[in-house]
Amino acid sequence: MNDIRRTILWVIFGFSMVLLWDQWQVFNGHKATFFPSSTQTAKTTGSTAVPSTGSAAVPSPSASAMPGSPAAVPAGAPLATPSVAKEQLTVNTDVLSLTFDSEGGTLVHTAFNKYKDMTHKDQGFVLLDQSTNRVYVAQTGLIAGSNGGTFPTHKTLMTVVPGERLLKDGQNELQVKFESADMGGVKLLKTYTIKRGAYDLAVRHEIINTGTTPVAPQLYLQLVRDGNKPPGESSFYSTFTGPAIYTEAKKYQKVEFKDIENNKVDVEKQATNGYVAMVQHYFASAWILPDGLKRDLFLRKVDTNLYAVGMITPLDPIAPGATKTVDSKFFVGPQEEKVLEALAPGLELVKDYGWLTILAKPLYWLLDKLHSFIQNWGWSIVALVLLLKIAFYWLNAKAYASMAKMKAINPKITEMRERLKDKPQEMQQAMMKIYREEKVNPMGGCFPIMIQIPVFIALYWVLLSSVEMRGAPWILWIRDLSSPDPYFILPVVMALTTMLQTALNPAPPDPMQAKLMWFMPLIFSVMFFFFPAGLVLYWITNNILSITQQWVINTRMGVPPQFNLPKFR
Repeated sequence: MNDIRRTILWVIFGFSMVLLWDQWQVFNGHKATFFPSSTQTAKTTGSTAVPSTGSAAVPSPSASAMPGSPAAVPAGAPLATPSVAKEQLTVNTDVLSLTFDSEGGTLVHTAFNKYKDMTHKDQGFVLLDQSTNRVYVAQTGLIAGSNGGTFPTHKTLMTVVPGERLLKDGQNELQVKFESADMGGVKLLKTYTIKRGAYDLAVRHEIINTGTTPVAPQLYLQLVRDGNKPPGESSFYSTFTGPAIYTEAKKYQKVEFKDIENNKVDVEKQATNGYVAMVQHYFASAWILPDGLKRDLFLRKVDTNLYAVGMITPLDPIAPGATKTVDSKFFVGPQEEKVLEALAPGLELVKDYGWLTILAKPLYWLLDKLHSFIQNWGWSIVALVLLLKIAFYWLNAKAYASMAKMKAINPKITEMRERLKDKPQEMQQAMMKIYREEKVNPMGGCFPIMIQIPVFIALYWVLLSSVEMRGAPWILWIRDLSSPDPYFILPVVMALTTMLQTALNPAPPDPMQAKLMWFMPLIFSVMFFFFPAGLVLYWITNNILSITQQWVINTRMGVPPQFNLPKFR
């Protein structure tokens, strides 16, 4: 080693390669090599299987299944009276279009009026769906408790109770009701209440004992979806898609589909609070039960490329002629942080900032406050980066001052290296002597910048995760900050500013270091050609402000700005 800066550069380069390789592994469907999810290395959640989805039935359980176990529920053909015909009905509000299936009263399709499909701009974005290409549905039903029995499940054909199907002007809510036939001495009445402007549905289950003996079934709520990546997901940055469980004890626990496949899941199995969810970029769905209600939590593979996450809550014995009511909430919508926070504790965590949540949340709060004044997400990003640069002004000033000193003594170091190139030990001693005489710390330009790196990585995740960027315009040709620049103008500007910033930095005396200092920003710039415009805008703003500050500090220190162009020969 000729100097300590080479070590720092190689550490940074090596860490960058580790991150790139890790994300490449995730993108190709493999387990993360260096940063596995926190849900790995344990066995699956046990015997909490419930009836299979109608689109992919699993084999019937063996006769040895315990009567009180969810595995005792038969799978296969719908359990219903022949007189009930299967039908689907669509309900529309100001923000939602919902399609229900009378088989189990299942929610099988949702579209969002405010958030458009990126391919078909005239259509609302579809999240839940049951078609030839996709399976993503919300199901509920009853299974046997400790006393056994066969009760209405999500495969039971139910009768649709007549009612309104369109939320009219001046109307604040409407209800959709399904009623099952008598089965095992139990009748199930399921009521969805949908409110104006809301993405959460109140779901009431009324379990009526029509028999002559007490019954104690269990209520299950589950989300079932395929393991495919959401349509249109970028290949150049990775976002999480899969189930998640939240409890007060273990907090937010997300699980990869491949971990369910390989029986490598470690989540809390019982709780009296929390929710279960399916998460993807910008959108989520979740079942929420009231706090204090005991529930078993489960994750399971339903069929080939089909997975479920859900809750099972046991019910107290219901006397003949009596009714037991269980109220729950079902959320299906965009990851709007303030809306999620108001619905349930921890629900905002489906908007996943990863390990930098503690920094990302206040950054989002500040970005949202700026937007409330500016009313343009693009200019709000610019303003936020400007505020961060002001906050870190003195740290940056110390870093750029150190770089300016290094630049000033570079000719002396270059001459010394050429003179002692065959005497590495003397070269090292002479270099340290120059640093002492000139009062220059070769690491002085690195530490202040490294301190800021977590903040700017957190801001990256804020911009990548915020659904508010989806379809949000900035200026002229940038009509969607969540999509790449259609003309690649911003990425080109970003590449130019990155190279300009590199050229203003002092050229490392070692030729290999000098080449490395140019290759890394060039590779980084190419990656940004496929990143969302909002992320590129943030990086351009950061580059321009850094260049301006560096230029001013160099000039004040009497070190005229000089462009150190690369030499690759």
